[in-house]
Amino acid sequence: MRRFLLLLSAALMLGSAAASAQTVRALEDGKYSLTSGEATLTVDAARGAKILSFRLGDEEILNQGRFPNSFGSTFWTSPQSEWNWPPVAEYDTKPFEAEVDGDALVLTGQKSERFGYRVRKRIAADPKDGAFVITYTIVNESGETRQVAPWEISRVANGGLLFFEAKSVEPANNMVGLPFTFEKKAAWYVMDEARENRKINADGTGWLAFANGKLLFIKKFQDLKAGQAAPAEAEIQIYANPGKTFVEVEEQGPYTTLQPGESVDWTVRWYLLRQEGDPVPSKALLKKARKTAK
Repeated sequence: MRRFLLLLSAALMLGSAAASAQTVRALEDGKYSLTSGEATLTVDAARGAKILSFRLGDEEILNQGRFPNSFGSTFWTSPQSEWNWPPVAEYDTKPFEAEVDGDALVLTGQKSERFGYRVRKRIAADPKDGAFVITYTIVNESGETRQVAPWEISRVANGGLLFFEAKSVEPANNMVGLPFTFEKKAAWYVMDEARENRKINADGTGWLAFANGKLLFIKKFQDLKAGQAAPAEAEIQIYANPGKTFVEVEEQGPYTTLQPGESVDWTVRWYLLRQEGDPVPSKALLKKARKTAK
């Protein structure tokens, strides 16, 4: 009897530990959270499967603006010239179906009647790598051969430092450029304010980073080769909204031909680290980002 009670107690303890280690949790109003160590990622399946929050402890890295297209992280198809503006509702604002698949959250969007694409997102924690792994899938349900590229758009508050490896940047979308500097084999943008919309395109090396004085946010993705980006688009894009509002940290995958029924997967790894001190260009900051994204 004593042995049975000990075994029962051990089983209960293991069950409790498994519950506490659960990485995906359903919240209210169609929201879900994923955790890995101190990091928490929150997704709103009911509203475009946007990533609303990415926190390390109590510190938030994504912008929490109240106006549309000013907060969180979303996903669009590229090139933008195909749909112009506003973003396609089936990808950006309409509800996604959510399913918990083990330690992953799988979100499936509605088919766009205009373009025939369906978007799926799979989000999972990778504790060993200290990352959240987000795999985006574009499915061609149009009945026609189509060309498309994946595009992730993450909004951060205007106040910090953006950087990535690049030799140059160029103005994009007929907008004014951004005041990047180039040193230590990287491009650096110390965030500033202006009255106009500003945007740049750049050819990077498969990662970009944002530091705000408390946190260091790093994205790792496929490094595009020459000619792989969608027309008039780029591997890395940075957009600054007018005033001290928000800045979009964007990256795109390869421009791909999809036959009817075919799909393309594209994966981005998110890292969130503590980084104290003024967010200024430095060899140490660049080294930390490179090491994380290697």
